[in-house]
Order: sequence, then C-alpha cells, then structure tokens
Amino acid sequence: MILQERIILLGRLGQYMLEASAEWQEVKDRAYRENQWFIPEFVDRSVENIARQFLNPSFLQNWAAAYQVPDRQVHPKNVGVVMAGNIPLVGFHDFLCVFVSGHMATLKTSSKDEVLIKHLVKKLYEWDPAVQDAFSFAERLTGCDAYIATGSNNSGRYFDYYFGKYPHIIRRNRTSVAILDGTETPEELASLADDIQLYFGLGCRNITQLYVPEGYDFIPLLDALRKYEHFMDFHKYKHNFDYHLALLIMGNKYYMNNDTVVMTENVSPFSPVSQLHYQYYQNPAELTGLLQGNPDIQCVVGHGQIPFGQAQCPALTDYADGVDTMAFLVGL
Repeated sequence: MILQERIILLGRLGQYMLEASAEWQEVKDRAYRENQWFIPEFVDRSVENIARQFLNPSFLQNWAAAYQVPDRQVHPKNVGVVMAGNIPLVGFHDFLCVFVSGHMATLKTSSKDEVLIKHLVKKLYEWDPAVQDAFSFAERLTGCDAYIATGSNNSGRYFDYYFGKYPHIIRRNRTSVAILDGTETPEELASLADDIQLYFGLGCRNITQLYVPEGYDFIPLLDALRKYEHFMDFHKYKHNFDYHLALLIMGNKYYMNNDTVVMTENVSPFSPVSQLHYQYYQNPAELTGLLQGNPDIQCVVGHGQIPFGQAQCPALTDYADGVDTMAFLVGL
C-alpha cells in the first residue's frame, strides 16, 4: 500500500469510530465487560480523541510530510510492539506510527485492552485485504527487526534484556504533575479535575501530584473535584479510596478528603488511584527546570505549561516519554 492509500483508510477508520453503529457499540460494551476500569464514558472519550486528533486525513498528511515518509517503503521492517493496557486504546498511537511509516507490525496486546484494537484492525482487514500484510498479532514477540515496548519499570528490565540488542524504544512508568500559583479560575480548576480524574487517574498523562505555593487554599480544588463524585459508584475505585484512606488514618498522616479524592503531602509524583499528592514550592522557576529534566514526568500542566484540561488530549506529535516514535521508525 502506498502512503496515500494508508491515510485514506485511516480516515475511514476515524469516521467509523465516531459512528454509533450497533457493531461498534457492542465491541465497546464488551471491552467494559472484560475490564471494569474501561467504563463507557472513558472508552468514548479515548475513541473520540483518537478519531479527531489522530485520524484526521489532513493531520496525517502533514505529519507524514514532516518526516518525509516515502510513498512506499522499499525495505519495510517488522516492528514488534508491546502494548500497555492502563487506559482504553493506549497503544493505538504506536500502531498508527508503524502503519503510517510503511513498516509492518507484530502486535502483542495487553490482556486488559485487546478487544478494541483487535476489532479496529479487523475492520481495516475487511476494507482492504492488503492490510493483512502490514499487521499480525502474537502472544510472544520474536524475530522482529525492531521493538517498541511499553510497561512498568519492572517489565522494562526484561524488555532491555530481550530487545536491547535490536533498535528499540522501551518505555517505563511515567506520570504527570501540575504547578498551581493560586490564581486559577473556577473554570481552570474544573479542567484540572479532568486532568486528574479522567480514566480514574490511570494514565501517564494524568496529574498525580500538585506543586502549590505556601499557604495555598485547597478548598476550591476539592470542590471542583466533586464533579467526579460518581466514581464512588464503581466498586474498584471505591475499594481503592477506602483502602488508601485507611492507610493514612492508621499511619496518623495528615490528609484532606472530599469523599471522592484523598489529598496528602508526599514527595513521590506517583500516587495510587483515588489519591492525589502535593508538595509546596518557593521558586517556580527552579521548579519548572527540575521537572522538565525528571525522567518520571510525562506532562507538566499549569500557567505557561500545558493548559488545564488538555493533558488527556494528546496530538499526533505528543510522543510518550518524549521519544519521537516516528523519527525512530523512519530511521530504521
């Protein structure tokens, strides 16, 4: 397939994902039945962002042109892709990069998120049988020319061992933070609540730690976070809330609680589901430089940073871990 054929096909896929067909709805419902973290509102949110931000044909055309992707790969490589499963379709961007670059992919999906991606690839097969030469699924990746693997810090060590001698991108745990200065409007705080709570806070682009000035008033933010009080109707989230609140109480730790989120002072940027960490700062300029060089941080939200409410709206060029996936693939 030439590049333009691939882009046209992806545009059709984007239109399909935005449609309310019975077939697609059943697939999304099945994804929720098999993973209770994938509630319908979050599946729909992820699907819409992918369709509108990733699969717009003009966006794809400009993206490919920026990397001088050839119309046809003369010597396509087989790229093994290990996908994560923390939020719906989190591995789609890697799939998309390989397809647009003209290489082939062997995909190892997460057991937590295999329903959606396998269905979408199947639709591409139906529309154009030539796609079957571009993608395959496997439980174990061997014999590939290059690898893109996403997982935890622990699994990253295994990826290094097995894939380190090949061209590779290996991603580990990351999270995101916000810098607040106390001048945020109610609308900005409501948008920050989205950055914190969308996907139950399970994504690497979710805010799990706040940096606030001394004397910061947390009450407006705690009020803004009540927009997600319906999370307590989901037993998985409520179990986490009850468990981590109990740990803080038994440990005699100071915390703030709005019956939806627990906030506590902690130096770790990683916080568990239902909990939000915060730290105080004195010099915001020094703080910004420190965070930008931190390998644990994916996004920084705040005034002069990523706007509030945009952390979970990545564009084509918002690469995970700051590693340019398309440049890696084009350079193979």
